Amino acid sequence: MTLTLTVSDEVRALAPGFTHVAIEAHGLVNGPSTDASSALLDDAARRLAVRLDGRPPHEDPHMVAWRDTYTAFGSKPSRTRNSAEALAKRALTDAGLPRINVLVDVYNAISVAHLVPVGGEDLDHIRGGMRLVRATGTEDFVTVAGGEETVEHPDAGEVVWCDETGVTCRRWNWRQGPRTRLTEQTTSAIFLLECLPPMAPEQSRNAATELAELLEKFSPGAKITLRNAE
Repeated sequence: MTLTLTVSDEVRALAPGFTHVAIEAHGLVNGPSTDASSALLDDAARRLAVRLDGRPPHEDPHMVAWRDTYTAFGSKPSRTRNSAEALAKRALTDAGLPRINVLVDVYNAISVAHLVPVGGEDLDHIRGGMRLVRATGTEDFVTVAGGEETVEHPDAGEVVWCDETGVTCRRWNWRQGPRTRLTEQTTSAIFLLECLPPMAPEQSRNAATELAELLEKFSPGAKITLRNAE
């Protein structure tokens, strides 16, 4: 059954130009980072450097739009960067991008190369549909701090992704909870590419198509379904 993805009217009002492209994948094969997935990350960093042409990531027009949106729901974008800007900032350092596992490496590479926030959620750990809403402040966000599981609550008005169990990602695409992360045991996942103007629909579609092709390459035989921008 296809996962239901819903964007609330309150979020639409906050960011009327927001769209997302989804890729649902089953029969995936994951594991530790490989030379091939690592090479993808290195290539993404090179593509990013060409795209920015000496500018810092936060000056890219798409990142400017995300910073403005974060400010609109009460977040400080210089402290809590959207996921694409945070990755891009790391990509340009000597340390480079982290190597997590094959699936995460693949979607992080697309995020950096196209400067678009991309998230991956393990479908076997999602309960019900996923909703993008403005939080009341009472929702549970289960995370880990100091090696111990802890429960946080988003700020009232904060934009969060959630399912029937609780928040899966805080501050839109800033911090994902461990419950739905892609692990080496993941076989089914949903990937979300999140876009704001001035990123054109064809740009987000191109990024999603590239991600779908890479998923097929790294998981031959997987069932990959690309869902158009909503």
